[in-house]
Amino acid sequence: MSESSIFTRILEGEVPSEIIAETENAFAIRDIRPQAPVHLLVITKSQEYRNVVELAAGDPDLLSELVGLANSVAAEHADGDFRLVFNTGPHAGQTVFHVHAHVLAGGLEEKTLGA
Repeated sequence: MSESSIFTRILEGEVPSEIIAETENAFAIRDIRPQAPVHLLVITKSQEYRNVVELAAGDPDLLSELVGLANSVAAEHADGDFRLVFNTGPHAGQTVFHVHAHVLAGGLEEKTLGA
């Protein structure tokens, strides 16, 4: 059995963090190293999937739930406009191999990537 990820340890209360929203299969917390005025993480409760590609192939309903939770936390903590980022692989910046999405909002007008 693999070691529990930091996100599983947060969910189990082993590592302190405030869960700001939760569904049956996902939860959201604030990023400890924010890259935007609003930087939240939306995370699956299961660490079965290492990245969004595995999640999309293995459980598209859970991916939909993750995106829905991202939308909800963006509506509550920002103005509803947000960027949703999934890092996939170490060369793309993924450091925790437990699928999660970054919800970024506020102050991004000058840093947009285009349409």
